[in-house]
Amino acid sequence: MAAAGPAAGGAARGRGATSFQRKAAAGSRLAAVAGTRPSVRHGQLLLSSGVPSLDCVLGGGVAVGTLLLIEEDIYGLYSNLLFKYFLAEGVVCGHDLFVASAKEHPDNILKELPAPLLGDTYRNELGEEATAVKSEDLQDSMKIAWRYQNLPKMEASPTTSTKFGHYYDVSKTMSPELFQSIKWHSFYLPEELSSQPKMKTCNMNSAYARLLQSIQRIIYQEGFDGSDPQKKQKNILRIGIQSLGSMLWGDDICSSDSPEDIHSLTKFLYVLRGLLRKSLSACIITVPAHLIQNKAIMERVTNLSDMVVGLESFIGSERETNPLYKDYHGLVHVHQIPRLNSLICDVSDTKDLAFRLKRKLFTIEVFLMRHRHITYAEKVRSLQQLIQAAISTIPHQASFQRPGKPLVPVSLQRGLGP
Repeated sequence: MAAAGPAAGGAARGRGATSFQRKAAAGSRLAAVAGTRPSVRHGQLLLSSGVPSLDCVLGGGVAVGTLLLIEEDIYGLYSNLLFKYFLAEGVVCGHDLFVASAKEHPDNILKELPAPLLGDTYRNELGEEATAVKSEDLQDSMKIAWRYQNLPKMEASPTTSTKFGHYYDVSKTMSPELFQSIKWHSFYLPEELSSQPKMKTCNMNSAYARLLQSIQRIIYQEGFDGSDPQKKQKNILRIGIQSLGSMLWGDDICSSDSPEDIHSLTKFLYVLRGLLRKSLSACIITVPAHLIQNKAIMERVTNLSDMVVGLESFIGSERETNPLYKDYHGLVHVHQIPRLNSLICDVSDTKDLAFRLKRKLFTIEVFLMRHRHITYAEKVRSLQQLIQAAISTIPHQASFQRPGKPLVPVSLQRGLGP
């Protein structure tokens, strides 16, 4: 009879939940936060950046408690677009928002968020976009250089059955009804400076100190630090800071090689990462890296960030008119990927990345060097340019030239025409 007890208990356990099911239940509680999923590689909770192709570049998404730094392009057009994608994804997922800016009022930023592609109507538009992208790739499949032919794309084409992250129509703005289900907070520096006296703490300028106090107050008062788990259902706080480090924030790192507060920005990032690590939050910051004159400061800023992605726009450059780059609007440089719960980071094998804005969608793809048919006259012209460039580097050109003999062959001169 003594052995019957354990047997009966084992039978009872067999009819009930097993230990394997209890572990699955714990995993499901980890992913219970809306708009998130656990990473299959390191178990960290991930959220979407708003651009599925960027999520792929970052190893699956933006990890909760981390900082994504975007190095702005020269005119700030595409970096501002990624900034709005991150916030728009938070609205769709029901996350709380904290928007900080010294240039544009946060209310205006939220009014310009792109509209999500949801429902049957938008699903049809997304299908048309995917069909158009596939047809373009099919037409250019025979024009791709052989060394790129077998490389995979970060995003082959838009899909309508995305389980993580959403697509957005940049030609339309988000409906105001979507903001009714979320809670958002704003930080507009001109208003903050006018409402409170000037302050400076720990060799940090007044703007950064006020911003840190506002972020810390929201994290603690709204329960994102996990201090009161029974207070309300868990949610994510998405923090967006626009053009940090610019002169509008009272920082002179963009105007001087030896700024007065050389450690002000790095101290701000150090404290901010501490707040992010112990809270259910994620942050995106855009920085005008091309204006920061002291490269040592930019290196420290990179080291204090978890993910660093740079955007290089073709606007105003020679690549804008170069036919080799005609299918893209700029290049993507992944400078840093976080090492979460592992010794190595999850980095894609593909290093050549580019972005393009086609019709309504912004995508990041593997940069494919496409070529076109080059005429004989163009070949001759390119060859003569190379010869002339080589000749210009030779000292004392006259000593190498025979009397009455031109340096450029006559056959090449005939090929050039007038």
